[in-house]
Amino acid sequence: MSVMTIDGEPVGGDAAFGVTNPATEETFAEAPSCSLGQLDSAMQAAARAFATWRRDETVRRTALVRCADVIEAHGEELAQLITREQGKPLGKARREVGGSAVWLRYTAKLEIPCEVAQDDEQIRVEVRWRPLGVVAAITPWNYPLISAAWKIAPALLAGNTMVLKPSPYTPLATLRLGELLSEVLPGGVLNVVSGDDALGKEMVRHPTVRKITFTGSVASGKHVGASAAADLKRTTLELGGNDAAIVLDDVDVKSVAAKLFWNAFENSGQVCIAIKRLFAHERIYDALLAELIDLAARVRLGDGLSTDTELGPLNNRPQFERVRELCEDARRVGGQVVAGGKRVGARGYFFQPTIVTELADDARLVAEEQFGPILPLLRFGSTEEALQRANASQFGLGGSIWSGDRKRAAAFAAELDCGTVWINQHLTVLPAAPIGGHKWSGIGVENGRWGLLSFMEIQTVEIPKV
Repeated sequence: MSVMTIDGEPVGGDAAFGVTNPATEETFAEAPSCSLGQLDSAMQAAARAFATWRRDETVRRTALVRCADVIEAHGEELAQLITREQGKPLGKARREVGGSAVWLRYTAKLEIPCEVAQDDEQIRVEVRWRPLGVVAAITPWNYPLISAAWKIAPALLAGNTMVLKPSPYTPLATLRLGELLSEVLPGGVLNVVSGDDALGKEMVRHPTVRKITFTGSVASGKHVGASAAADLKRTTLELGGNDAAIVLDDVDVKSVAAKLFWNAFENSGQVCIAIKRLFAHERIYDALLAELIDLAARVRLGDGLSTDTELGPLNNRPQFERVRELCEDARRVGGQVVAGGKRVGARGYFFQPTIVTELADDARLVAEEQFGPILPLLRFGSTEEALQRANASQFGLGGSIWSGDRKRAAAFAAELDCGTVWINQHLTVLPAAPIGGHKWSGIGVENGRWGLLSFMEIQTVEIPKV
């Protein structure tokens, strides 16, 4: 059975829970269930370690690079765990592991600023950035390892310590990561615990925590924010998206169709910033629809451990049932399922890549985040109409504009109300580029220098000269 890491030591649980392979629906491993006493121990260890860890920036930078080395050295082991517990193709899992190392190395080089606000004959005023203390990190099941790296790297570089909890659907790779990094990091700097949603709630309200970084659903994020407010804990909330892609009338349909398809169906649609609503100009709508139908029919769906698999299963039964429900609801309100729309096989959470047309903007599949392999294609007549409809959402994570003229597309970027706008691409995530949402899609950002600063607070130091 997997073990947790508390104060640098492997720790089992008094109880355990099963981990299911979504391709087979079989329980293939167990993970420890962290008790409240063990959570207290993890928090105390993090608080003790903070007193020393915060002092030496050079030590922290070196440690992050060594963490990246360890991840790469155990890359295949971690990738195999990700595929078995999450379902994605093994090649994609390897990319996730490699990306985690890239993020750690990039973050290790970021500058921690110390700025001078005033410096004259009377006084020097320095603005310093200081760590917050113990950080509680809660990660999702769609990208378990790289989501952890996005939080670990800036939090630890800033001088904080961390207690990290992965999703109960995908705990194994993260628990193993905690074990591996305990060889590099001092005890208590990174503690990894596992358990259900109740454990996450206890972490959020734990008095030792000064910062919460959470990636998950909007509903859960609202609960995290409300609980954190009681103790004025700082928060970064990376929540759901309902990203709109707007395809203008001057595109070369054949050159963009595959990009649009895979930016919607990557990881079987289980990506916060995937294309969730595809708006196509009426002049190119039919041609694009034909290309998408053809692409959907040719996708190889299967177990992520099979070498020819392009799309794996949905990760868990509740999400599988939600996708089926949204598909049936689309049919009930007049939507036309022109590709897919069915479960594949009798075992595993496999659902065909699905394209739905003839839906109104208030249909659930359009208005809600589906987080699965089902995409509504929506017709529009003018760019102004498309922008208005795209913005008429409580979500605001990402969006994209597609055109044969990049300058034309870029001119509309400021009109989209979302945290990231892509031109002729989508899903491009870079270590230097902050990711965050507007409206219901979150608070704060991750990545780049802006993500680093979200794990710190300002201290003003005034030094008189007379």
